[in-house]
Amino acid sequence: MKNYKIWLFLTLVFLIGVLAGCGRLQGIENLATTPAPVVVERGTSGEIPEQKSEEETEPELQTEELLIDLTPERAAVQAKGIYISAYVAGTADMVDKLLVEFDRTEANALVIDFKDDFGHVVCETTSPLIESVGSTQVSIQDISGLMQKLDDHDIYAIARIPAFRDAWLGEARPDWCVKKADGSVFYDRDGNAWVNPYKQEAWDYLVEIARQAHRLGFDEVQFDYVRFCTERGMQDCVFDEADVQGRSRTDIICEFMEYVYAKLKSEGMYVSADVFGAIINSDVNANAVGQIYGEMAKHLDYISPMIYPSHYGDGNYGIEHPDLEPYRTVSAALEDSRKELYFAGLESEHIATVRPWLQDFTATWLASHIDYQGEQVREQIQAVYDAGYDEWLLWDAACTYHWDGLLTPEEAEAEAAQIAESRAQLPEIVYEPETEPPVPTGSAGPRVNDLP
Repeated sequence: MKNYKIWLFLTLVFLIGVLAGCGRLQGIENLATTPAPVVVERGTSGEIPEQKSEEETEPELQTEELLIDLTPERAAVQAKGIYISAYVAGTADMVDKLLVEFDRTEANALVIDFKDDFGHVVCETTSPLIESVGSTQVSIQDISGLMQKLDDHDIYAIARIPAFRDAWLGEARPDWCVKKADGSVFYDRDGNAWVNPYKQEAWDYLVEIARQAHRLGFDEVQFDYVRFCTERGMQDCVFDEADVQGRSRTDIICEFMEYVYAKLKSEGMYVSADVFGAIINSDVNANAVGQIYGEMAKHLDYISPMIYPSHYGDGNYGIEHPDLEPYRTVSAALEDSRKELYFAGLESEHIATVRPWLQDFTATWLASHIDYQGEQVREQIQAVYDAGYDEWLLWDAACTYHWDGLLTPEEAEAEAAQIAESRAQLPEIVYEPETEPPVPTGSAGPRVNDLP
């Protein structure tokens, strides 16, 4: 009997505990419903949807999690390099000789034609779009072997892609090209067709070429000829208003740059573009080619003004013959660059790093010119550093370079430390907007329709 009473007492205690616990759980359940998460799907107006069960809501929560920024991490490199053609890149012994020079100097980057100046993609790809256009003409047979060599020597690989000058597309896709009033394709004096920048189908083709370059191992894609042709024959060309839609030349070039940058950056690529040095401080030249320096810099990782001294007219920047004074000419051009990008930076969270093209060729066509050697190359590089920039590229269409103008890796490292120390002592540069047009200091330099 005593045992029976003990058992009955314990049972009663247990039941009371269960009932109390249920009451607490009921309170928790009530708290969990105030308020329930509101999930707004893409494309909705933001109105609160009808409450759903947990099983129905969970997939939507997972869908929203896809909005997390998944842009791949990119490791920046301060590039100091040279350009080589696809022919050189596809010739093993030429590449091996270049690698010897890279190993013993400060050079660490190669700009290689991936789409050449005739519109040919220079190696095999796996792209159905490129195959359909038929633009592949193999100059680099062993692209994987080349990329492995560059990787072994810690060389930053940049794929050069001429954008809107394209002889091949004049035959393969005339519907993408600039046309004359009679409907025929426009060709420049060198026999090249020009892609109509208002054709978005052509944009996607260029994006696809860039993707293939990245897939094959290139660290960066560099667009050249991101502009309109400026030859006088362009006055006979017409652009369909259905394509133009009221947009100016500068509008569409900036729109193109914004479009390709958004797509390629999201896939982990660095994107750069070449621009005329003459457009940095000239609205006339900018409107002719469609390039606005500061605006383009908002949609690039690197911008490369071609500031070859030989391309500036006598008297420009107050210099009697710019080709004879490479340091002064490059310094003056980059001072304009700093000023233009300073004001562009006031309007944008992102501005491209400046990586100028420098001259490593002799302009024999000029009446007043000098023979460019290592000394002249070094003067230009020094001007880059003195202007506050750290990167540069050397251009010679013949791909023969004056390596004696470059430092050893050890010398370059010591120089970089000195530059950093001296820059730390300098005050911040602040520019004031000009209230009146600048007073000309000589000729305005070459008009862009006189440049290649």
